[in-house]
Amino acid sequence: MSTKHHGPSRTPEPDLSSSARRRSGWESADVMRTAALVIALYLLVQLVWFAHLLILVAFLGILFGLAVSAGVDQMERLRIPRGVGAAAIVIGFFGILVGFGAWVAPTVHDQSVELKRRLPDAIERVENWANSHQTGLVGLAVRGLASESATDTVSAHAAKGAAPTPLPADTISIQATLQKRVGSGMGGVIRFLFPFVSSTIAAVTGFLIIIFLAIYIAVDPAMYHRGLMHLFPYDHRERSGEVLSAIAAVLRKWLVTQLIAMLTISVVVTVVLILLDVQAALALGLLAGLLEFIPTVGPIMSALPAVAMGFLDSPEKALSVTIAYVLIQFFENHLLIPLLMKGGMDLPPALTVFAQALMALLFGFLGLMCAVPILAAIVVAVRMIYVEGVVGDRAGRMPPPITDSGPSAAQASG
Repeated sequence: MSTKHHGPSRTPEPDLSSSARRRSGWESADVMRTAALVIALYLLVQLVWFAHLLILVAFLGILFGLAVSAGVDQMERLRIPRGVGAAAIVIGFFGILVGFGAWVAPTVHDQSVELKRRLPDAIERVENWANSHQTGLVGLAVRGLASESATDTVSAHAAKGAAPTPLPADTISIQATLQKRVGSGMGGVIRFLFPFVSSTIAAVTGFLIIIFLAIYIAVDPAMYHRGLMHLFPYDHRERSGEVLSAIAAVLRKWLVTQLIAMLTISVVVTVVLILLDVQAALALGLLAGLLEFIPTVGPIMSALPAVAMGFLDSPEKALSVTIAYVLIQFFENHLLIPLLMKGGMDLPPALTVFAQALMALLFGFLGLMCAVPILAAIVVAVRMIYVEGVVGDRAGRMPPPITDSGPSAAQASG
């Protein structure tokens, strides 16, 4: 039997070109693309920051357009063209507001003047009440404010080269101190939250942008939906459409809920203040309804002038007004809002407050108005894209609770 000599076996030579390419790192083209991407992102952030007011106004227009489109859908079933239906809803809505405003304008004007005239007296009553309780916790806090004001006054005199006049805390008028603090604080809040009030043209322009965006979106929302779909890869368009539809549904329900809550709170607050015989009840009720659009923060802002007006009569009435506002908010948060938002988005309160504070710090009052709907849209997107798509947790299926005894029995058996 003969054996064949095959010779030494050869190992395949490595592909030096491919390994060299793997070890070569980034090439010049990769560096240029990355640099161009970073520069583009930087310019995009700068553009958003520069035009943030216009972007927030446009978001409000889209928000109202989504709500109007729901009514246009109902009118379309009656064979009313969408263009006619959208214009009729928007013009009718603002027409009702203008008519109602013209009807209550004389009363609101008189009560607003009365509120502006009597509010300093209410603040003075608060100061006198605090002055009569100097031995308590309130007196210690007010005395601390007075001492700090005295230090500022002495420092101002020293900076001007004048001989500082000793101002002991016990001789400083608590009334003047609180008036100065309240006046400067309110002035700072107005300058911070309402910078756009100084420009009437900008306010009117923003109002018109919201109106026209609402009409255009309500006339043909599917066109804008299809346009957004072209921004996503073809394989992900179906899921992207589901996410956008869910965001639109949540925003629509949130806005309708807020409008109903604004009307309800305005009527309830006005009636309660009339029963408590608080002056300027109608103006305070309208203020409560308007500020209801801003969850969590708005009710607190609307309660402060009402409590101050209660002090015009007595501290006891101010306490009654405070209790009434607390009960109204309890009714709203535990009965009205859950009933209206049934099946909608339930936002965590701590996350809501944080989002409002962040948006107010960055963009002022307009950011505060848009904080909650923007947060609701982000929560929906994160839940559907990441929690359901990446993590795998479906809606309504929560992870098992963590206990000190270790995994649950179901996990152990599984």
